[in-house]
Amino acid sequence: MPQGTGNFRLIYFSELVKRPICIGKIKNRIGKLTDVVFALTESYPEAVGIYIYHGWGKPTMFIPWTKVLKIEDDAIFVGPPEEGDKYPPFIDQQGWILLDKHLMGRTIVDMDDRRVEVVNDLHLIESRKRLILVHVDISFNGFLRRWGLEKFHWVKDDLISWKYVQPLSVEDAVSTDKVSLSVTRKQIHNLPSEDLADILEELSNEEKSALFSALNSEKAAETLADAEPRTQRQIIANLRKERARNIFSEMTIPQLAALFSVLPHDHVSDMMKLLTSEQAERVSSILSERESTAKGMMSGIFLTMPKKATVAEALAKIRQSGMEPEVISYIYVVDDNGTKLAGVVDLRELVLSADNTALDEIMATHVVTAEDDTQEDLAELFAKYHYRMIPVVDSNDNILGIIQYNDIMKGVETRIKL
Repeated sequence: MPQGTGNFRLIYFSELVKRPICIGKIKNRIGKLTDVVFALTESYPEAVGIYIYHGWGKPTMFIPWTKVLKIEDDAIFVGPPEEGDKYPPFIDQQGWILLDKHLMGRTIVDMDDRRVEVVNDLHLIESRKRLILVHVDISFNGFLRRWGLEKFHWVKDDLISWKYVQPLSVEDAVSTDKVSLSVTRKQIHNLPSEDLADILEELSNEEKSALFSALNSEKAAETLADAEPRTQRQIIANLRKERARNIFSEMTIPQLAALFSVLPHDHVSDMMKLLTSEQAERVSSILSERESTAKGMMSGIFLTMPKKATVAEALAKIRQSGMEPEVISYIYVVDDNGTKLAGVVDLRELVLSADNTALDEIMATHVVTAEDDTQEDLAELFAKYHYRMIPVVDSNDNILGIIQYNDIMKGVETRIKL
């Protein structure tokens, strides 16, 4: 067993599995270690007991870690139970995890290069009668140790600190109740939705549901829109209705139409009931392709400013708007009546201009717009001009809404894949 210095030593979980458990003396053997139970704490999980499974219909056994006297190479010695001659059966508690059941062999996400790895072993530190979980080992050495082939150790251990590995509580997806990921719930939301969509592709159906359940509605909507059709269908099939309703409320009409276009017909009928009447009508019209035009797909979330407004005023409005970054790529400049489109200012141009500059001095007056364009027409416009969004106007050039690049091009990509 690897030894440390001073008052601690390092142990691999695989080395403890099936080790005999003895009360006081080696001859008083009561079973073999099946698993170690840990409590999830603020920093690193700490062992709370040993789980023994006897099989053959015999009751399980739970030995509190406070009863562990010493860990030797040939056995683990424990004190006698508080009452009677046997330890009580194991009863799971909230906040507990079992290393073998919940972590060993589980999938984790390697944040460095977005790969999916597997927990092959767990690195523990024993100090002052406490056992702490400090690392997971994703190296092939861990795999060899699990199968008793540690003598073939030929590569360096690949350890990931536990602070980067947090088990997720799964709402209604995984029967074992835990999936291990290399990011916490908070860190997950800092990942780009495109990366999360790529990660979902590498996971099993159960693990997809587990990861997706950790996302808030806004992040879930972004990730769902960026996911591949097969993954979209799997996620939708496992969503509770109220959860789906909240996610759909965060999606644009084109995103919803693109999503519904890859779902089975019976799922579409069920999902339509979760939309508002306006959403359902607009999505249906796009799906039927009878009114799949810019006006049917546009979003009403955009920023306008009068021509004589200054750069400082525009920047202040942006900061106060609370809008998502992708919605404020451009400021649309309108006439004195506040509706007729006169020009557009790119955000990059805005931040590089002096605060007292009027918008009509830096705006582009030749604006590419859409009116009754179809989705294919819009895709051609985006492909030609590489704009992040295009304004939708009526016959009098009054601005009605905007179409975002991702909404249109994602729909085109989906149809190509189908």
